[in-house]
Amino acid sequence: MNSKLIDMHTIKEKLKAFEQLLEIMEELRAKCPWDREQTMESLRNLTIEETYELADAILDKDLDEVRKELGDLILHIVFYSKIGSEKGAFDIADVLNGISKKLVYRHPHVFGDRKVKDAGEVIENWEQLKIKEGNRSVLSGVPGSLPAMIKSHRIQDKARAVGFDWDQREQVWDKVIEEINEVKQELMNGSHKERMEEELGDLLFSVVNAARLYNIEPETALEKTNRKFIRRFQYLELKANEMGRSLKEMSLEEMEAIWQEAKSR
Repeated sequence: MNSKLIDMHTIKEKLKAFEQLLEIMEELRAKCPWDREQTMESLRNLTIEETYELADAILDKDLDEVRKELGDLILHIVFYSKIGSEKGAFDIADVLNGISKKLVYRHPHVFGDRKVKDAGEVIENWEQLKIKEGNRSVLSGVPGSLPAMIKSHRIQDKARAVGFDWDQREQVWDKVIEEINEVKQELMNGSHKERMEEELGDLLFSVVNAARLYNIEPETALEKTNRKFIRRFQYLELKANEMGRSLKEMSLEEMEAIWQEAKSR
């Protein structure tokens, strides 16, 4: 990494920038009609939207856009903290002190005398410490509103941290094949929709498991395929339009020929 990037601003400059944001938030909450009306509930959907915009910028590898979206998210954090202070519940200092305390506690290999051999052991210690903090289940920290694919990945990752995993990652492929066969059987039997959904869900879960074992983020992988499909389909639409044709009028063979052309591009 470029050392100049690490030292772009001093700690004092960073604190001054954060102080400025806090002061702006105070002004907005006091003087702006829209900002005065906001509640935690009204901000929730906007925060989710900002998170997805950050996720898009990361996939696009657009660092300038990442910077902008991070600013939007920090604004939301400051906004929630301001509302919390008005309720007498917490303020930004409580938020920052809380995360600092948690990080120190959950990194005894950095701030204590615990020894770890690799990142995997760090995760295992992290989950064990969460249990000691009062979490009744390793899985209790997985948000219920997460998208299903991300959720299944997090569930499996957390289960792995306490030893619930395959001995060899290659073993997962037998499970994937087993689930494929079960889905095929249910479809061929014309089973009830709920039964087919259950088997298809098991198959998707096993594929996510395989991705995890090979250090692939399934959500990212699928989104990249989504984008690739969109590019190729839009090329197909463009070529059809240039030919004065409608996709509905074209044969599958004609569309396939253009599709292969799109792939070669």
